[in-house]
Amino acid sequence: MINSSSKYSDTKSAILENGYQLIAQQGFVGVGLKMILDSAGIPKGSFYHYFESKEAFGEELIRYYFSRYQARLESLSQQDITAQQRICEYFKSWYETQQFDSSCNKCLLVKLSGEIADISEKMRQALAEGYQLLLTWLSKQIEIGWQEGSIRKQKISSESLANRWYYAWVGASLMAKINHSNLPLLEVWQMTLNELSVPESYHS
Repeated sequence: MINSSSKYSDTKSAILENGYQLIAQQGFVGVGLKMILDSAGIPKGSFYHYFESKEAFGEELIRYYFSRYQARLESLSQQDITAQQRICEYFKSWYETQQFDSSCNKCLLVKLSGEIADISEKMRQALAEGYQLLLTWLSKQIEIGWQEGSIRKQKISSESLANRWYYAWVGASLMAKINHSNLPLLEVWQMTLNELSVPESYHS
């Protein structure tokens, strides 16, 4: 855990980044403002200079998270590889980082979806917009893959296929947490590779 705001370009970024680290592990309700500010090494007054409430902080944290997520997707999109390979790399990263015993940063979207959907409309809306950003990217990659021939064409829209894959991965991530088992993630990883017609040598 980072304990100094000197690692960030400004105080607001320090609050957001340290808040993300804590909330991704312990949830929104389970993390108090004092924990965030102590982790960032920032006085309480600085928090209310940037955020009028914890809910406002949560909403901005979600948007901050997805802005960084979008930058990663754009970087992946620019790689000189097929759409099939981009999708594989995307889900491979998900598989490796979201395992229940992984020390990597957890997905904020998965962590918060069930927790805050009924307690904060603003945060729920921010999550919904983030979901759509990811689904749009995935759908576009599927269409590119169909056009270039790297992904087998199916008798459903690219949007429907993107939805099916994404919903399966979110569900598997939650089941991995509940069962303390990586089998749910392994199952959807194999399912995704099979539907992408990825060679068996890549499945390990």
